[in-house]
Amino acid sequence: MRSIDIANELEYSKPSVSVAMKNLRTNGHIVVDSDGHITLTESGLKIAQDMYDRHTLITDWLISLGVDRTIAVNDACKMEHVMSEQSFAAIRKHIEN
Repeated sequence: MRSIDIANELEYSKPSVSVAMKNLRTNGHIVVDSDGHITLTESGLKIAQDMYDRHTLITDWLISLGVDRTIAVNDACKMEHVMSEQSFAAIRKHIEN
């Protein structure tokens, strides 16, 4: 995957994706080869897995509350990025009990 693919898929501007990729590269979460293909590093993969876990748990929780699946997926996408670790842990604990 390349930055342009991400911009097109997520419908973000190319400059926004470029800034995000620079930050991820600077922090050691991705590497970019000479053709522009992006690969996650170990730390990048950990972050991606954590985000996916958040997304899945929040989506499933919203659906269980009666939210339409499409809306639940879209809302989870937004919530997973802004929710504090404390709030997420509390939701996880509530769901698991």
